[in-house]
Amino acid sequence: METLQVKTPSRSAAIDITDLISRKVRESGIKSGLCLLHVPHTTAGIIVNEGADPAVMEDVLSALEKMVPWRASYSHSEGNAAAHIKAIMTGGRTFLIVADGRLVLGTWERVFLCEFDGPRTRKVLIKIMGDD
Repeated sequence: METLQVKTPSRSAAIDITDLISRKVRESGIKSGLCLLHVPHTTAGIIVNEGADPAVMEDVLSALEKMVPWRASYSHSEGNAAAHIKAIMTGGRTFLIVADGRLVLGTWERVFLCEFDGPRTRKVLIKIMGDD
């Protein structure tokens, strides 16, 4: 298992970590298998979505903020209930296929660490499993 440390710049952000993950896959030597990504935080998530146009992730973060505003009538005493809810909505883990020693992603797909309670230093746990 590998651990990446990612510094997030603001309360809400989508950080493209595709190249970091791809490098770990290459370094593993695994040619065929799965790459599990896990963010062990309750106020951050991990998603795969379009990375060619930065406006897409801006729109995603904006839509999440409209659905789950930072300030509302939440009961959670720490004041970051919205971050917890957004993390539930995006999810904290995902599997990616590895083939020919590379991540299998669509033409426009990228992997994003989603921060909802930053800025912070976040961990991304990576487990690469091969069947070769």
